[in-house]
Amino acid sequence: MTPNEIARLQAYLRRNFGNDKITVNPPAKKGQPVEVTIGDEFIGTLYRDEDDGDISYAFNMTILSEDLPNIAPAKAK
Repeated sequence: MTPNEIARLQAYLRRNFGNDKITVNPPAKKGQPVEVTIGDEFIGTLYRDEDDGDISYAFNMTILSEDLPNIAPAKAK
């Protein structure tokens, strides 16, 4: 991804999620996906896809079950 694409994606994510701490980091090596962080916390990766001249971006976030809080189950109605 170009630096301009990365800046645009970062602005988009910050605006849509209402969080100015979201950062889109350039890849360490060419060809790798960009990493998305909130503060110092890694939250996922962004991939660029081009198909027949159309460009799209896919955000992939993996959530480990061990990271989920314990919450009482919702009561059935």
